[in-house]
Amino acid sequence: MAVTIKDVARAAGVSASTVTRALTMPELVHPETRDRVRRAAATLGYHPNRAARGLITGRTGNIGLLVPDLGNPFFPSVVKGVQARAHEADYAVFLADTDEDEAAEAGLVRRLSKQVDGIVLCSPRMPDEELRTLVADTPVVLVNRRIARVPSVTAEFPDAMRQAVSHLTALGHRRIAYVAGPRSAWANRERVRALRLVAGEMSVDLVEIGNVLPMFEGGVAAADQVLAARVTAVIGFNDLIALGLLNRFTARGVAVPADISVLGFDDIALAAMVNPSLTTVALPKEQSGRAGVDLLLQLLAEPDRQTAARRELPTQLMVRGSTGPANA
Repeated sequence: MAVTIKDVARAAGVSASTVTRALTMPELVHPETRDRVRRAAATLGYHPNRAARGLITGRTGNIGLLVPDLGNPFFPSVVKGVQARAHEADYAVFLADTDEDEAAEAGLVRRLSKQVDGIVLCSPRMPDEELRTLVADTPVVLVNRRIARVPSVTAEFPDAMRQAVSHLTALGHRRIAYVAGPRSAWANRERVRALRLVAGEMSVDLVEIGNVLPMFEGGVAAADQVLAARVTAVIGFNDLIALGLLNRFTARGVAVPADISVLGFDDIALAAMVNPSLTTVALPKEQSGRAGVDLLLQLLAEPDRQTAARRELPTQLMVRGSTGPANA
């Protein structure tokens, strides 16, 4: 037989209405009473009816999540973090894949906004102006993107790029290529900005190639241009591009890292499985997803907050077999 609110109220020694407030609007209930109700509910195995709770609070108990490409192994890790943190907060997650189509993003946000309390937008491609229009009507937190006055979670890209270039210069590389990702990707623009700054500080001759699709095929397509540039090392926008470079170099008989070093970004699982294993900068994927939900819950609790919260998460260089001393 299903446990009811009345059962919880009887066990906690309070009224049914107090149980409802304690579970749906806890800020209105004395902490001691609230804890007693929660303990009783947990002991009895009571789970609030989501639809009924929505009628009381005006909330759906759902969070929307948009990602640009679930085929990219970076994004499922973010999804995992979002789902884990949402589950802890008793929220369900509605997931949508925009398939790298920035024109589809706004429409998906508008459709989702009618079914969720707020949305986590991961690496959106749409212009800043369009994003600002959307966030005016819907609680939104950005992951891997930043614009003014919108809560966001990003990695520390300047430090990430400094780690990457410092590693390569320590190995004697002075002429380095960067294979750029999508022009519309905020992360690509930030990496280019940071790389140019660091390359200038370290007297590195930087060759920029691209923009290419952020996929394995993008790296394959760019590889011949990289070799024609006569560099001793190359940094890919992400691991998929770096893996495409590795594949094409092998096909052309170019030894990695003896002839050229390759470095990626993200640290997807496959990076450690190829031969040679890929040196890469590990980005905080699951942590970013969890942090995005944290900021969204904060935004829902304080919708009139004037200052948008921002979180920058640390990165870590993972040195593996695809980088080595420069071939003089």
